[in-house]
Amino acid sequence: MAEEQEKNRLTVLQLLPALESGGVERGTLEIARALVEQGHRALVMSAGGRLVAPLTESGAEHFAWPIGHKSFKTLRLVGKLRKFLLEQNVDIVHARSRVPAWIAWLAWRGMSPTTRPRFVTTVHGLYGVNRYSRIMTQGERVIAVSNTVRDYILHEYPDTLSWRIQVIHRGVDGKAYPHGWKPDPAWQQAFFAQFPNAAGKLLLTLPGRITRLKGHECFIELIARMKRRGLPVHGLIVGGASASKQRYLQKLRYRVRSMGLEADISLTGQRDDLKNILAISSLVLSLSTQPESFGRTTLEALRLGVPTAGYDHGGVGEILRVIYPAGLLPLDRIDEACQRLVQLLQDPEPVPAGDFFPLRAMLDQTLALYEQLARTPRR
Repeated sequence: MAEEQEKNRLTVLQLLPALESGGVERGTLEIARALVEQGHRALVMSAGGRLVAPLTESGAEHFAWPIGHKSFKTLRLVGKLRKFLLEQNVDIVHARSRVPAWIAWLAWRGMSPTTRPRFVTTVHGLYGVNRYSRIMTQGERVIAVSNTVRDYILHEYPDTLSWRIQVIHRGVDGKAYPHGWKPDPAWQQAFFAQFPNAAGKLLLTLPGRITRLKGHECFIELIARMKRRGLPVHGLIVGGASASKQRYLQKLRYRVRSMGLEADISLTGQRDDLKNILAISSLVLSLSTQPESFGRTTLEALRLGVPTAGYDHGGVGEILRVIYPAGLLPLDRIDEACQRLVQLLQDPEPVPAGDFFPLRAMLDQTLALYEQLARTPRR
């Protein structure tokens, strides 16, 4: 039995730029943990970050390489990675971002086709269409995180063989996001002590990093319109701003001040307690002007039972159509969107309980893909 388990044991290497925060990073941790639980060896290569500790605590191994650094110098890692793949007896190489995918593909291409690892990519985003992004369609298997992403691949890269693409929706752990859950009173007391203007209000939350694409300016305008209607709302903009986005952050702060909304909108910065904030919200929004590839935060809020609204496009629209069509908003029609949000606040339609887009399915399907590909004869 032990010999059989060892024979079927896979060594899987996931590559991504860093392990700071975000859906790609969390998905990497979840897959690594599942691999370890199933007796496989889980390796992750990145520049590091605050999620390295929970990764290694799960039994996975981390290798600190600047594999996602956007520089021609990163090409020096190609030979080093090829040697690493041989030394570690890697069975599956899974690239989750474009620069790591280029390095992995160049290393993999230079190995013997009869003995090299199998090559998997995940298309996490609706990238700009160019030769640089095309690398994400070059896996022997290409994971699309939604039907939206699958359609994008086939439309923008029509030479991609459709049988190579497998849709594996991102998933949420129902135990971690139980329907109707609320944070403990001590946390709520501390939160409202930090943001006293939010206490006793209908909370509208816009989660996501500070960037023009996330719809922050539209959010500010919606809060202003609801205040003019006399609604007791308070807006929460929850997300951090990178060094390159500080100027835009200051623009948002100025816009809030100039519209007289300083007491009505709080910018919380990066938070580690987003789940708690989602759970106490009256309404969670997704206002990305460009389609999202999936919309994990939208799914997390809905799994908690919190009414959630977003533009009817991309992965967010895909999720809302399945779980909560009442939250679908028309794109570029702010009057209609505002009216719909007012209705959801004044007479909220309950969010159905159900095991929608479960994490277990995502884990099982990904590991099954690894195992099936490892057994598949090479072409």
